[in-house]
Amino acid sequence: MPAALACFDMTYHDVETLSRDRLREHQREHLLDVAERAQAVPTYRERFADAGLDPGDLAHETLPELAFSTKADFRDTYPDGLFAVDRGDLRRVHASSGTTGKPKIVAYTDGDLANWRAVGARSLSAAGLRPGDTVQNACGYGLFTGGLGWHDAVEELGACVVPAGGGNTTRQVDLIRDLDVSGFVCMPSYALYVAEHVRERGGDPSDLPITHVPVGAEPSTAEMRAEIAEAFDAVVTENYGLSELYGPGVATECAEATDGMHVWEDHFLVEVVDPDTGERVDDGERGELVLTGLQQEAVPVLRYRTGDVVERTTDTCDCGRTHARIRVVGRSDDLLVVRGVNVYPTEVESVLLEFDSLAPQYRIDVRRDDHLDTIEITAERDPNRQTATDADHDALESDLTDRLAGVLGLTPDDVDVVPYGTLERTEVGKVKRVYDHREG
Repeated sequence: MPAALACFDMTYHDVETLSRDRLREHQREHLLDVAERAQAVPTYRERFADAGLDPGDLAHETLPELAFSTKADFRDTYPDGLFAVDRGDLRRVHASSGTTGKPKIVAYTDGDLANWRAVGARSLSAAGLRPGDTVQNACGYGLFTGGLGWHDAVEELGACVVPAGGGNTTRQVDLIRDLDVSGFVCMPSYALYVAEHVRERGGDPSDLPITHVPVGAEPSTAEMRAEIAEAFDAVVTENYGLSELYGPGVATECAEATDGMHVWEDHFLVEVVDPDTGERVDDGERGELVLTGLQQEAVPVLRYRTGDVVERTTDTCDCGRTHARIRVVGRSDDLLVVRGVNVYPTEVESVLLEFDSLAPQYRIDVRRDDHLDTIEITAERDPNRQTATDADHDALESDLTDRLAGVLGLTPDDVDVVPYGTLERTEVGKVKRVYDHREG
């Protein structure tokens, strides 16, 4: 445990409140280290040579001279072309699902696992969990980083982990009640599913002992997290991670402010760039998140394009932490271009959750008819507001259409409000909400 636990009620580690200048100095030292380690990887040796840089030249100012890394680098060098250490130095491997091709294989040394545990525990602490808490982990175990990543983080924090894994919701709820679980780590869609499960059996999810729900692994809006918080009467915090950079624990909201996720900048250097030009953008402007791992040993990662569109601020948070905060707007590959207008699914979700009479379940269908794009949005009624006159129903669909048009900048071709429970649910995995039926 870090020495800073003496002031545990405030932060997990004193690095969380370093001045921006001291944090930058810390990053500069680690940039030189990671540049040296990256020389063991042919891909990075070539990129340093192409940029005319020696390892000792790498700094905040020269970093943009290096080419970006992408998921293609992992797939093109499958399985171990990005490894910087010998196999004998590895202690674990994880992998992405590989649903769109070869999986991305990542590896960890003893040092990597220690760092991952540390940032994970720091994230759970910022989310409000403490040593002695009982935390149920409903993330999938195996090659997916969520299960073992959060498992190790809970133990590192000094809390007790219940390794429930994904699915089997009845058992999940029984364990929460029987073991007096205070922390429930899961995907946001699964938190909503659990709440529905409890209600359908005549219970109230707010009666469960849960006090904190860290969510991640799929996009969620502030409105959806507020819905989860109300359902469980708990603090809900958004978390961010990706397997190319350890896994969960890269960034988290703090329980004090819940106002953007703190990226742990002593481990990850943040750039936000224009997705089209690759040029850095200013704080507050939308751009693609680019991360450099500062302390990874087995698989150095420099200037990785995450595909996530974010807004960043470096103002000191109300909690006192100085590390940059990000708000994820959407994924660049989730962006829908409909009749020339950029539409992010999260914008649709935010609008739906403005309406008390709607549940946080929706589906977007995009089609092309005679070379013209169409967009249809289906939403569910709140289970407590199922009965309505035809006039009320028509008025709700009309109001929703108008609000969506105002936010999205285009009028949906069809908005359909359906009874609660109509849309598909899932106990495990990420929920599919967008169906793009266009060819090409």
